[in-house]
Amino acid sequence: VDPFIFSSPSRIVDIAFTMAQNDLGYHILITVLETVAGFAIGVIMGLFIAVWLWFCPFAESVAAPFLVVLHALPKIALGPVIIVWAGAGMSAIIVMAVAISLIVTVLELSGGFASTDTALITTIKSFGADKRQIFLKVVMPYNLPVLFQSLKVNIGLSLVGVIAGEFLVSKAGLGYLIVYAGQVFRMDMVMMSVIILGIIAFVMYRLVGITRQIAEKKINHNT
Repeated sequence: VDPFIFSSPSRIVDIAFTMAQNDLGYHILITVLETVAGFAIGVIMGLFIAVWLWFCPFAESVAAPFLVVLHALPKIALGPVIIVWAGAGMSAIIVMAVAISLIVTVLELSGGFASTDTALITTIKSFGADKRQIFLKVVMPYNLPVLFQSLKVNIGLSLVGVIAGEFLVSKAGLGYLIVYAGQVFRMDMVMMSVIILGIIAFVMYRLVGITRQIAEKKINHNT
């Protein structure tokens, strides 16, 4: 194996210790903050849009084909447009992360809402519940597993969006390090950044899983 092309474990460890004494922590912090911001905004916006579409079936029927097209569209192709809209900075990177994760949230939650057990809805309707009560008492609790599954998917997609945005326009972050290291043929720095990204993705995924367990325990306790 040519270490110039693939680097080596010892070189990766050496560059990690060297950069840890300089500005590696800053680059990691920037990427994490951008990912968390894009993830939070994408989930909140996606949840609100999915709820609105459930309350308005006509809007859902109109929006469905457009959502499918937007989901299939490579978001990286919108990079230059996003940079013009949001500016060449952190805001553009966060918008890129939101653009990648938002549509997935809307599609998954809309599909979950539509597949709610009709028998449960019919039962609560027989007690005179209105649409808001049906959503709060049946539809949303029924789709909590769908919500948390979408969170697990979105945390990875948000990280993908952040790295794609940092590839296009950034002055800091792990994506910036990867681009810089690739340009100067520092494969040890590239592999170090990729490994750190994997660790970040794993930690965030586990945090979503822990949050789901806590939420399920509280729901079971209340019921």
